[in-house]
Amino acid sequence: MSKVEDIQEAIRRNGYRRSGKPRVTINDVADHLGMSKSTVSRALNGYNDIAELTRLRVAKAAAQLGYKPLAQAQAIRTGLIQSLGMVLNVGGHGSHRPFLANFIDGISRRASEENWTLTVATAENSEAVLETIERLSGERKVDGFILPRTREHDPRVDYLRSHDIPFIMFGRTGDDKDCGWFDIRGELAMEQAVERLYGLGHRRIGFINGLDYYMYARLRLQGYLAGLEKVGLPVDRALMRSNAVTKEDGLREGVALLSQPIRPTAIICAVDLAALGLYQAAKAANLDIGRDLSVMAYDGISEGEFASPPLTSFSVDNREAGRRLADLLIKRIRGAAPETLRQLGEAKLIERASDGPPVSP
Repeated sequence: MSKVEDIQEAIRRNGYRRSGKPRVTINDVADHLGMSKSTVSRALNGYNDIAELTRLRVAKAAAQLGYKPLAQAQAIRTGLIQSLGMVLNVGGHGSHRPFLANFIDGISRRASEENWTLTVATAENSEAVLETIERLSGERKVDGFILPRTREHDPRVDYLRSHDIPFIMFGRTGDDKDCGWFDIRGELAMEQAVERLYGLGHRRIGFINGLDYYMYARLRLQGYLAGLEKVGLPVDRALMRSNAVTKEDGLREGVALLSQPIRPTAIICAVDLAALGLYQAAKAANLDIGRDLSVMAYDGISEGEFASPPLTSFSVDNREAGRRLADLLIKRIRGAAPETLRQLGEAKLIERASDGPPVSP
């Protein structure tokens, strides 16, 4: 009989859960590994003084034996309820719906791997988001928060930082003191878009940005300007519009750009939905997307794939982003310094049919 079988037999002799199945205790895991109960406990709870190899060995043994900690006892012992929090603004232009399903799935899967849970709440506006964060933290419903869609000046960051509540941002912010984050380099995508269009022969390249108060808009504008500088094109403020995150916004700003005496031959949109509104503006001006007007965007939503013509866009792996954020937040809650929890990823260009060489006006 193996050592694991010996322990399982001892469990069967010593007691059962109410369900009738034997309950594996932390002592059983410690005996199996020849470690102290304290070492096993600290390894399972992710303490920084336990080597990563030891933590993995303990986690593997616990899974093999079927050990599952009692949540209430663990909360009393560690002061943690092992729950990650996220409050989504589902109202107005701040809606997270385009990437929500994959994003939450990624967070949940990574949290489950560490025996953590995810608590998701929704609110209709920014003020309600902050109120919900205050309530969840005050009631100790979660141990820390993931903050999607960060602003340059973000009240959520100010509150959590001032109350010493762990958080990780999906994005960056204007004041990054005591902040950890995972973000996609949207500014690099915009720079690459300018380079691509310039390489196709375009010299009047317009830009339609997102909402000015979000940090991603500031960064993507920086990327667009960096791209112009890199290829040697002058900055023309007449070719730059902003505050477009819906089809209606894209239509409005597209009409403004395409109504100019010398219109742009290509337009980059910071948001896919705005690009799809731009499609409508081009149609109204009797311009064929991909021939008379090249369009590139960012997000990689499925609606762009099925547009006519399909939209060339930078795509983000939101499931992987969710996994990375969950991992970083758990580390932050366990005591890692926020300055050590800053990661950047890159968007992937999906080449479709909405961009090409310019034609003569």
